Amino acid sequence: MELMQTFVRIVEAGSLSAAAANLGTTQPTVSRRLQALEHSLGLRLLNRSTHSMRLTADGERCYERAKELLASWAAFESELRGVDEEPEGILRVVAPHAFGQERLVKPLADYLKRYPRMHVEWLLHDDSSVQDFIAAGIDCAIQVGEITDSSLVAIKLTEVPRIAVAAPSVLEGNGPPEHAADLAGLPWLALRTYYRNEVILRNVRNGKLQRFSIAPRMSTDSLYALRSAALQGLGAAIGSAWVLADDLRAGRLVHLAPEWQAAPLPVNLVYPYARFYPARLRYFIDIIRAAGPGVLEA
Repeated sequence: MELMQTFVRIVEAGSLSAAAANLGTTQPTVSRRLQALEHSLGLRLLNRSTHSMRLTADGERCYERAKELLASWAAFESELRGVDEEPEGILRVVAPHAFGQERLVKPLADYLKRYPRMHVEWLLHDDSSVQDFIAAGIDCAIQVGEITDSSLVAIKLTEVPRIAVAAPSVLEGNGPPEHAADLAGLPWLALRTYYRNEVILRNVRNGKLQRFSIAPRMSTDSLYALRSAALQGLGAAIGSAWVLADDLRAGRLVHLAPEWQAAPLPVNLVYPYARFYPARLRYFIDIIRAAGPGVLEA
């Protein structure tokens, strides 16, 4: 089973070195396991050169059957262990920087306290999506924004309200604008993950939309960098309300056109469809799902 698991990981990771990294072992160990499997089966499974790796016809058949056998074995083990199964091993999770540093650490801590045999690799990225969960060895991800990949299971956790803010110096002594149209003349910052050259705001009372073009003085893919630039008085910005709340209360930032907001962003827990999910992932899903509605609370 270990040899087949290594073979499947080699194929999915795309190289022996990537498979070794995902499995937490060395490339020579992975190479020896592959050779042992090929010797045991009496078949050549991979054609390898210095720069490429390709499945043989036998390797393609072995890969498909090995995936089925591994899933069946995992399901069989889980069934034998029953409801008292305690997860163990490593869970790899990708989360956005802001959420991963502040709002999701508590449910993560709850998970680790409840299951002491678990270890978690908590990987923070602000990319909108993980390109290949299996090749990267990722179990699941928390993603902000719409999910467009139909191969993923998506569980909605909450929504993030987004508001327009600026430092008092940006307003040059004037009161905060009340209408979204009055924001077009301000200098702007852009969170390029969600808006770059155009701002769209909706009136929370009547649903009317207001849109205008911007030429951002600075654009970034980091919510924290956007907040810092706004605090420096470089321009107006649209950001997650929970990140900006303390600065608004302290007067370091001003809420612009309070009756107008950008579209809220959904927060989803996502993971690939599979015939069987290991206990380490199932129990993490349960804890994060239960915490979801409260992750934006102070």
